[in-house]
This record gives sequence, C-alpha cells and structure tokens, in this order.
Amino acid sequence: MKTPFEKIQPDEGSSFRLLHLKISSNIFPWNYHYHPEYEMVYVHYGTGRRHVGNHLSYYEDGDLVLIGSNLPHAGFGYDALDEHEETVIQFKEDFLGEEFFDRPEMTAVKALFERSQHGIHFFGQTKKIVGNRLKKMLQLTHFGRMIELLSIFQILANSEDYILLNVADTRYDFNQKDQARIKRIYEYVELSYQAPINIKQVADVAHLTVPSFCNYFKKVMNMTYTDFVNEYRINQACKLLMTEKSITDVCFECGFSNVSYFSKVFKQVKGKSPMQFKNLVLRKK
Repeated sequence: MKTPFEKIQPDEGSSFRLLHLKISSNIFPWNYHYHPEYEMVYVHYGTGRRHVGNHLSYYEDGDLVLIGSNLPHAGFGYDALDEHEETVIQFKEDFLGEEFFDRPEMTAVKALFERSQHGIHFFGQTKKIVGNRLKKMLQLTHFGRMIELLSIFQILANSEDYILLNVADTRYDFNQKDQARIKRIYEYVELSYQAPINIKQVADVAHLTVPSFCNYFKKVMNMTYTDFVNEYRINQACKLLMTEKSITDVCFECGFSNVSYFSKVFKQVKGKSPMQFKNLVLRKK
C-alpha cells in the first residue's frame, strides 16, 4: 500500500492555503499522506501524536511544526483527546515566483526550507509568538496574510528554539512499498522502545526473516532498525528533558542502559548533548 498523495489548491484570491480546524479528533481522517507543498501546523492546545517522516512521538500543550515538500506525515489530531484545534498553512516553494527565495534577502528563509525536509519542531517563545500570529491571520486580507507569512518565515529562520525531527531526509520515495507493514513496525517500536532491541521480534511482526527484515527496513527507511529505534528513543528523551527529570533518569526511562552511550547517540541525533538541550529548553521557558 503506497502513501496517498494529497492534492492541495490555494485559497481563492491567494497564492497559498490557510486552514483553521476545530473539530472532534475522532471524526476526522488523520491519514498518513504527502504533497509537494510545504506545511506549517500550529496545534493550539492539548496532546496528540506527531508523525512526520520516520519520526513518531507525542506532543503536549500544542505544537508548531514545519514540514518540507513531499515529506510524508499524518494529521496532528491523531490520538488527540477531546476537541482538536489547529491552524495550517500550505504553500509551494515558488508560491511567490520561481526566483523569489533565491534573492539575497531570503538566504536565511531558504535555509529554513532546506531544514524543513527533516521536519522541524519549534518550542519555547518561538512557538508562542508564531502561534499567536497564525491565529490572527484569518482576520487579515489576502495581502495582509502574505506579508504576515513572510514575517513568520523570518522569525522561524532566525530561531534557535527548534529540533529536527528526522536525521535523514525522508521525503517520499516513489518506490516505497508496503506502508501497512511499516505501520505495524511503528506500532511495535512505540510499545517496546524501552526494552532491549530485539530484531527477531520485530522481524516476526513484519512477517520476515531477520536478514530479509534488515535489508527491507534499510531500503525503505534509509536507516538501520537500530538507528531508527535509537532516534525514536531520543525523541522521547527530548520530551522528558523538558521536565525536571535528571539526564540519568531520562536515559534509563527511554531504553538506554548506559549514560555515556545515551549522550553519544543524543548528540548524533540532535547535534547537542542532553545537558545542552536541557539547559536550552529550560532557558526558553
């Protein structure tokens, strides 16, 4: 089963699409999909599941994410509790003309778009400031929305309040197959990431032999299964490091048995040590 393509049309009288959703999360299809448009999602409040590329984690107290072109993702209301409210902007890279973002004034914004191919989660003051501006965009004229969007791009481009959701570029590969099997693997990881990695068990879940599973997973996901589980663990660790829990407690709670190895993997995935990440987050609160 292939990841479904979603066709998106700009709003009438506009070069991009602005959506405001306020619905019960259990009546809306939050399917995994992809499209050539970039997507900025601001979840106003609450908890839910964040599934962007190979990244799978849960958010609390809302979310702000920038998703790159053709990067598969699910709707953010999946697993949300009670009512779900979000503001979404979808736009093509050339929505202001083919060469607009090649201008020198747009250098930082173009770099932001390049980073978004990994999926970007924004937090702290950036999430608060941009979230408030996105909520007010519906009250603006089409011209006002365009100017406001450019201003938001600049804020995000200059922000340090972010983490990349995927290590590798996980944009949709048109040869990718068997999304149902990958979904079963995701669900297994979600339930077992705190336990030691067991390739035989996950191969059984995928209905493959161990060698076939290892080859299949590397081909489809562009990383080894061990790297995938470790990246998932680190994403869970980021959430816990935003609390008062110690780095040692977070290490063991996320399935690592060695603090130095945890720190090494954390730096490989996030580009900074657990302590640097924790200090950054606490400073931004």
